[in-house]
Amino acid sequence: GTSDCHHGEDAGVVCSEQRLPGAPHQATTSGHLGEVPRLSLEEVRLKPVLARAKLSVPVTEGAVEVKHNGRWRQGCDDNSRVVCGMLGFPQEKHVNTSFYRKLWNMKLKDPNSSLKNLSQKNSFWVHRVRCQGVEPHLALCPTQVAPLAPHQPACPHGMHAIVSCLPGPAFQKGTGKGRSKTSPGKVSPSMVMPVRLRAGTHAGEGRVEVLRHGQWGTVCDKQWDLAAASVVCRQLGYGTAKQALAGAQMGQGLGPIHMSDVRCTGHERSLGECRFQDHMDFQSQVRLVGGRSPDEGVVEVLVPVQGRLQWGAVCGAQWGLNEAMVVCRQLGLGFASHALQ
Repeated sequence: GTSDCHHGEDAGVVCSEQRLPGAPHQATTSGHLGEVPRLSLEEVRLKPVLARAKLSVPVTEGAVEVKHNGRWRQGCDDNSRVVCGMLGFPQEKHVNTSFYRKLWNMKLKDPNSSLKNLSQKNSFWVHRVRCQGVEPHLALCPTQVAPLAPHQPACPHGMHAIVSCLPGPAFQKGTGKGRSKTSPGKVSPSMVMPVRLRAGTHAGEGRVEVLRHGQWGTVCDKQWDLAAASVVCRQLGYGTAKQALAGAQMGQGLGPIHMSDVRCTGHERSLGECRFQDHMDFQSQVRLVGGRSPDEGVVEVLVPVQGRLQWGAVCGAQWGLNEAMVVCRQLGLGFASHALQ
């Protein structure tokens, strides 16, 4: 439980917000502990295919299109979880592609459709993007833009990738009026460890705070990265993280530092499911009361009782100088001179 973490190292996140059609893409800036790399795949979008999908705001289902060297191309591989996360959606949905395949085949036979010509045009396709599903951005996945062989038709699976995403709470009713006014820190009761964001300028960004033993506390930025930040963002109903912030860039928090050395795979549903060092501020969990001076008194400890932290006295049985030495050192008071029962 020992650590040298302090509030100057509080971790923060900037989540991928839900972008409405036509909204400008905000590039990441440098100088942060973790941020999306600027590789060949710059942006992603869903091109609605069905009539009902075209009426949806935001678009939650369609053919995957990625921007490569400033030009939009259609993708062949289903990387639903990564694509949905980049678009600001916390989850993906299963798609029955049989109807889409029929539509694809009909368009290939239609002489007025441009699909047949495009299917032979290699520059219109991203032929292979192999993600594991935990990546916060397609740019982190192995990518092959060109086909395996010359003059190879589009997409080995026979058609473009279709992805369907599940919107976060702000868009689930499909009103199309933009983000609701609910707090980005609102947490589902079913979550193992509630999380909230504080001190951010916009929705979906801020200092990460977690609720443990009935008390809100912060997360130390040691090992803090995009994978952990993305778990927080998805837990709060956003997509994956654009930035993992270190050095209390979203302001220093108050109270205990609950976690440090957080290591997430990216599959976790809440931050509490990740591996982490249980970091407690032990100096604030012991106190001396009733003494004539600050360096003497009855020993009390802060312990969880039915989910809430409460102060309680320590029984004097077996209490000796060794135990008193630990308390004095913990409080920064040096050596113990007496152990009183």
